[in-house]
Amino acid sequence: MNVNKKMLVAVVVLAMLIGAGGMYAGMGYFGAKEVYPGTNVKELPKSSAKFDENEEFSKLQRTYEIISSRYVEEVSEEKLLEGAIQGMVKTLKDPYSSYMDEETASQFSQSLDSSFEGIGAEVSMVNGKVTIVAPFKDSPAEDAGLKPNDQIITVDGKSLEGLDLYKAVLKIRGKKGSTVTLGVKRNGVDNVMNVKVKRDEIPIETVYSDVKEVKGKKVGVLEITSFSEETGSDFKKKLAELEKQDIDGLVIDVRGNPGGYLEAVDRILKQIVTDKKPFVQIEDRKGNKQEYVSQLKEKKDYPIIGLIDGGSASASEILAAALTEAGGYDLVGEKSFGKGTVQQSIDLGDGSNIKLTLFKWLTPDGNWIHKKGVKPTHAVKQPAYFYTNPLNIEKPIAFDSNSEQVKNAQIMLNGLGFSPGRNDGYFDDKTQTAVIAFQKANKLEPTGKIDKKTAAKMESEIIEQIRSEKNDVQLQTAIQLILEKQ
Repeated sequence: MNVNKKMLVAVVVLAMLIGAGGMYAGMGYFGAKEVYPGTNVKELPKSSAKFDENEEFSKLQRTYEIISSRYVEEVSEEKLLEGAIQGMVKTLKDPYSSYMDEETASQFSQSLDSSFEGIGAEVSMVNGKVTIVAPFKDSPAEDAGLKPNDQIITVDGKSLEGLDLYKAVLKIRGKKGSTVTLGVKRNGVDNVMNVKVKRDEIPIETVYSDVKEVKGKKVGVLEITSFSEETGSDFKKKLAELEKQDIDGLVIDVRGNPGGYLEAVDRILKQIVTDKKPFVQIEDRKGNKQEYVSQLKEKKDYPIIGLIDGGSASASEILAAALTEAGGYDLVGEKSFGKGTVQQSIDLGDGSNIKLTLFKWLTPDGNWIHKKGVKPTHAVKQPAYFYTNPLNIEKPIAFDSNSEQVKNAQIMLNGLGFSPGRNDGYFDDKTQTAVIAFQKANKLEPTGKIDKKTAAKMESEIIEQIRSEKNDVQLQTAIQLILEKQ
């Protein structure tokens, strides 16, 4: 690549002055299918900088010339240019703005087809660490116990330190059936946990419907796992199917939904909130706002409840905030993730691209939820075992030990009906008795010690408990609220 002064500065200006394009809530299916919502910017603002006279650009050019001609080892022009772009993006300290070189962008684009493979989780770069935003429903990541805000420190024993988000994600991704070992740091856990995840094919369906019959009433449930291109139309179709069954209320579940297309949220909200308020406001760097308003005149003739948690991010939060502020509907669950910015993917002309934060989004009442999240009107936590951490067994855990692992095991045992009598992390005689009872019930050798087989069985049983609808306190609360509004 032959780089002259004007070309180098033009790239710098390009990366700095992007400011137009479609309104989309940013999302990435990292570890699986990579999606960057947004249209490419075809016309960029013209820079007023005079390349030959601007002192700062001259300094940049001078640095480039010194390194390329005098550094102790020869450095390619392309490498220097890539480094300049990456440096500018990193300077923003924005976990949602990032750059992909041509090779990386090509690797990601190869998976843009009807199916994709990986661990099934969205990640972001937070404070320099690859961080789980949310695992997808029934994904390998969810099955392995990965949770929102988990930091991925290593992949197969190799550190991710110094890698940008995309290169880190390429290490996490892989073929269906292969296994990756992630070194995970979790809040409240002192040591890095090794979590093995067996990669699989991740389904692209994003809207699931069901009808719950309770006390002679029919409650429709629409679970949205992400917001893709087809989510809006799928929601419309499945809502119509539910309404044909004469539902008495509707629960919209976006727990663990990491976000996606703003256009998909737009289509959904225009079906369920009225024109009394904008359902979202998009604000540019100058404070100019664009309001998005439904044309619906009358509310549905049945109550609606939203379900959210800490894995509900971005587009999910737009929907949740609109439900409560524009629709006057209740939200059940836990505070959402807190992503209040809008990104767009922009082609830099040579196969590389930059995903840049261009806007803030505000709730119908003008609130910015960034790093704050959307609060539920009815705060409800799940049973304690929903929040336990994986058990990493290097050697069996036995009587008289005291650790975070023992505490997790005690909470699991209690959730499975084998009460250890305490959950403070001390392995006493009652905990040992509970372990023996669990082992006997599951045809394991009754040693009273938690070895790898016992730990694996406990975790699989806990996953079954979590997936059992009767234990989903948040959903049951939402259904009860629907019944109370009849």
